[in-house]
Amino acid sequence: MMDYSKFPNRQIACIDMMSFYASCMATLHNLDVQTVPIAVVGSFKQSGSVVLAASPPMKKRFRIKTGNRLFEIPSHPEIRLFEPKMAHFLDMSMAITRILHKYVPAEAIHVYSVDECFIDLTGTEKLWGDPEQTVKDIQAEILETLILPSTAGMGPNMLMAKLALDLEAKKTGFAKWTYEDVPTKLWPISPLSEMWGIGSRTEKSLNDISIFSVGDLAHADLKRLEKKFGVMGNQYYHHAWGIDLSELGAPLLEGQAKSYGKGQTLYRDYVTRESVLVVILEMCEDVSRRAREARREGRTVHLGIGYSKHSFGGGFSRSLSIEEATNDTMKIYRTCMALFDKFHDGRPVRKITISITNLEDETSMQLSFFDEHKVRNRKLGMVMDDIRNKYGSTAILRAVSLTEDGTAIGRSKLVGGHK
Repeated sequence: MMDYSKFPNRQIACIDMMSFYASCMATLHNLDVQTVPIAVVGSFKQSGSVVLAASPPMKKRFRIKTGNRLFEIPSHPEIRLFEPKMAHFLDMSMAITRILHKYVPAEAIHVYSVDECFIDLTGTEKLWGDPEQTVKDIQAEILETLILPSTAGMGPNMLMAKLALDLEAKKTGFAKWTYEDVPTKLWPISPLSEMWGIGSRTEKSLNDISIFSVGDLAHADLKRLEKKFGVMGNQYYHHAWGIDLSELGAPLLEGQAKSYGKGQTLYRDYVTRESVLVVILEMCEDVSRRAREARREGRTVHLGIGYSKHSFGGGFSRSLSIEEATNDTMKIYRTCMALFDKFHDGRPVRKITISITNLEDETSMQLSFFDEHKVRNRKLGMVMDDIRNKYGSTAILRAVSLTEDGTAIGRSKLVGGHK
């Protein structure tokens, strides 16, 4: 058995807003998210738009949930449909964070997503009393002031708090797991993909070596796991015992990112090479701008293309490494263009993803006799970034963005890809 006395035993809570987008829209329109069937849809203009959130009655009565499509929603007088208001959602998320700041300091808060966060209540007993009751008080305050219902899980670390939330609290409203609960609550979990941190591919790989439940994983041979999965095998093993050494509250600096990327689903099929390259150039501008702001450069450029469903879908995902790391927009664009020309089979394009990886710090520049404009281009890029940061993303544009194929102007009015 594991000696848990050697591991942290803190008072960590994971708080999740129930049907967050739907709840936010309900507050705007004086509706009760618990009784009114509500769906937040990406766009009313396309029947295939994705449902971003659904209220409990929408899920229960009409079996519509996140991931369904607009055309799947039945016509019913009680159903209320809304397009997303991302700025409002972010304002509400910040309001939740401000409430948390009343109970714990900033370093004890980790915002996991727009509607979910971790807080460390260890040591707050002298201020607020029992941490379990403090979490319930926080939930009550969020409900009373913002009219947003929530669920919460607690545990001795982030992993256990998250598991308590996902596997129990989302049914009961609140749940607390301890190390003593591992054999009875954690080990029975199957399939393995229900375990936080294990995806379908990893699940299949574990199934291939006769590991089908978290209990099986906990009692597997550690050396065998490490040999097959490397350092992740060690993590899977310890997570199966409920052990997580992650530090909560550590700043997430963009400079620590492993890649910089951007993905975009187009509003229509892009048929010609020239029209696709317009969007690729715009996206390269965004990716390189983020890298420049973090003083990072990448050696490997990745391009992903998704074909239109009208041409039976599919696509390709390819990477190309270059000799010298860069965050120059045009160098990244030319690499993407080479990948596109090599692998595109002529079908209409509906989705594009671009990223740079194999990052390095922008601490030096290799000068070249064959690239006399390198210093000038870097300074020019930084000036353009400064102008956009001060006056908005559309303050200075490439000419292609003013054509009918450009998407930069339209997307500048969106937050997180939505209104």
